[in-house]
Order: sequence, then C-alpha cells, then structure tokens
Amino acid sequence: MSRKHDDIFNDVLNGLDETETREDGAGRAQTRFLKRSTAMSEQVTGGRQEKVLRLVDPASCVMWEGHNRAYELLTPENCADLIEGMKAQGQQEFPAIVRRLRPAGQGDGPEFEVICGARRHFTVSWLRANNYPQFRYLIEERELTDEEAFRLADIENRDREDISDYERARDYARAVEAYYGGQQKLMAERLQVSPGFLSRFLQLAKLEPEIVAAFPSIRDIKELHARQLRPLMAEPGAREAVLAEAKAIAEEGARLAAPAVLSRLKAAGKVTAPRKRSDRVVQHRDGNVSIRRKGKSYVMEFDADLSDAALRSALDLFLKERRTR
Repeated sequence: MSRKHDDIFNDVLNGLDETETREDGAGRAQTRFLKRSTAMSEQVTGGRQEKVLRLVDPASCVMWEGHNRAYELLTPENCADLIEGMKAQGQQEFPAIVRRLRPAGQGDGPEFEVICGARRHFTVSWLRANNYPQFRYLIEERELTDEEAFRLADIENRDREDISDYERARDYARAVEAYYGGQQKLMAERLQVSPGFLSRFLQLAKLEPEIVAAFPSIRDIKELHARQLRPLMAEPGAREAVLAEAKAIAEEGARLAAPAVLSRLKAAGKVTAPRKRSDRVVQHRDGNVSIRRKGKSYVMEFDADLSDAALRSALDLFLKERRTR
C-alpha cells in the first residue's frame, strides 16, 4: 500500500485497541478484530472520541449511490482472495465505512449505506449464503458529507488493482460536476492528484458507448486504451471505421480479451485514416521544404540544417502562390 493509503486507514481505524464491537441492536461485547496502540483518537478541540465497531447483517446495508465500484460485477471469482482470507481468519479484519440512513429501530429498509467496503459486503453476504452463517459485516459508522465520502472512497481504492480504470473514471466524471462545479483544477487539488492524471480519467469516462460495449467488461477497460484510440477518433473517417468495428465485435458475442479488442479497433482506424500528405514540396539544391495544410493553419517541415537561403526561397514561393489563389 502507498503511504497515503496507510494514512487514511490510520485515520479510519485510529483508536480501536480498547474499543468493543457490538452486535446489531444487541449491544453485547464481541471479540475485537483489530489491535491498535492507542485507545482513543484526538479531536481538534483536544477532547477524545471513542470509536465503536458494529457487527451487522449485511442485508441491513446498501451501497451508497455514489460508490465508485460496480457492485453488480462482483463475483465469487473476482472476490476469491477476500473470501479465502476471511475463511482463514474466521472474521472480517477491516471495517467498512458506512453512514446511517435512519435512526436505529425506526422505520423499515436498510439502516446503513456503504461508503467503503463493497467487496467486503459482497464477501460476507456470499459466505453467509454458502454455509458460513456465522459471519457478520464489520462496520464503522461515520458522519460524512457526500464530498467527504467521495474523497474517502477514492483514497481507499486508488492504489487497488481490483477497481478498474473505467469504474474510477465514471466516478470522477460524476464527482467533478456534483461536488466541484465542473472545476477540474479544484477537484485535482482536493484529491491531491495532478491535473493531468485527472484529465486522463475524465477523458476515459467520455469513451463512446459502442467502444465500451466491445470490451468483455468495463473492468477490462484501461485509461491507456482510451489514450491510444483518441487520435483515431479525432479523424472523421477513422472514427466511423472504429465505431463500426466496435459494433461488429459486440454483435459477435465472442467476448474477446481486451488486448484483442484494442488491436482490432486500432487496425480498423488505421486502414481508413487518411494519410497526411504535403500540399506543396518546394525543392532547392540545399534541401526540400514541405508545406501542408492542417485545419486553418499551414505546417512547414524542413531539415534542421537547411540553409537560410533555401528556407527563404521556399517561403517566398509559398507566399507568391498564396497571393494568386
């Protein structure tokens, strides 16, 4: 884990040494799950706050609507490491972070929403349904704004490989509008990431639906894929070819591996992409100068050692021809 990842866990789990865990609604002391060197966490006021963990039925919890993980894509296969780990330990080691939805004992429906801990929730639910009914979901309740919840979840998952680039990109695209008024720079500052890092993931979130559907799962889509396809999507002819190929891949239903999908999309775009040819090549005994149109501009290309006389001659000829058009 990165130091930043460790720091957030230190904050989340600070003060659990003398803390009891309770069963949901029962209040009975349980065996504590984590050992820490301090029993209390300091507040800004200098006071001390006790943090209590609870063991609850995972059915009493739902995913926060802003959760950055696609819960529906969790399976026993991609959670196998966590399932085996909990079996070996006999318990869930790290608490999920939750917010309360309603006062205890009042109303119906879920009591908590999960901010961090989707895989842990899935794993405990799966174990309970598959011959391990003794497992319960370990949670820590917190009071968080939506923006604070977003940042906490992002920091917890940023260094983890089990959350995909595309899941993270979708989360960032939602958050930049919901919490930061569309200001990417402000969001980058709050997340303590570079503007370039954030920009790449926001671009990934804009990937065309046809291309997304061509991959076997959104968990297979990486930021690098969008970066490699972006130049092709900027060319009208290549864009159409790439989208057509993406639709063909999706309709085949073969669920190709991500590298194979990317290879086919890039090949389709390169075949159709128009070659950039020089509009004019001015010849000179010292070397040639190529002048080509690029949008509303012109680009001149010449050897770095080309003489001033040759360059001046090419420019004069270009200006003369331009005046006569």
